[in-house]
Amino acid sequence: MITFEDIKNNEKIKAFIKEAYNSLRAIGFTEHGYAHVGLVAERASYILRELGYSERDIELAKIASYMHDIGNIVNRKDHAQSGAIIAFRLLDNMGMEADELAKIVTAIGNHDESTGGAVNPIASALILGDKTDVRRSRVSETDKAKFDVHDRVNYSVIKSDIKFNESKTELALYLDVDTSISSVMDYFEIFLERMVMCKKASQCLGVTFALIVNGQKLA
Repeated sequence: MITFEDIKNNEKIKAFIKEAYNSLRAIGFTEHGYAHVGLVAERASYILRELGYSERDIELAKIASYMHDIGNIVNRKDHAQSGAIIAFRLLDNMGMEADELAKIVTAIGNHDESTGGAVNPIASALILGDKTDVRRSRVSETDKAKFDVHDRVNYSVIKSDIKFNESKTELALYLDVDTSISSVMDYFEIFLERMVMCKKASQCLGVTFALIVNGQKLA
């Protein structure tokens, strides 16, 4: 079976992730490199493990998470779909079984909020890991005077984490935000659609979703 370590050590996949990140950075996007995909994989793994999914499903979610943004080497537009096609080619050539390959391709192809949705547990875990990654270190622009709203919102987030409640019935995104840099309203302005997607992904997994900013529960 293809493992997460196989994916992380694959030179072609590493090259695709690196070039996808370079392409987005060149046009001013926040960080979409190894740090992002690694964190998404970690969070997707945490979510499915806490909910009792099999170790193989957890492994597949980590693989999908690590590869989910490789379509950005083609173009940001429709990157989920192009990424799914690229992932299919890479994983098929590595000999992945068809049923597992289908789950990963489906998850990658459905992770973008403009065209995708929580169609299965692996896709749901990927969505939640991806859309909750907001943090200061994602900002590539070093000149604060040139920050756009995405830079300001990400830079304002001092700490970000996801946690289940004790009964595993609610998953919450906890954010510590410096509101002198960006307001909570700015956050909702650019991330509302992503938070709605997180809500639907959580529902697919049988739990609710909450957003807690500076100790206050907002959703």
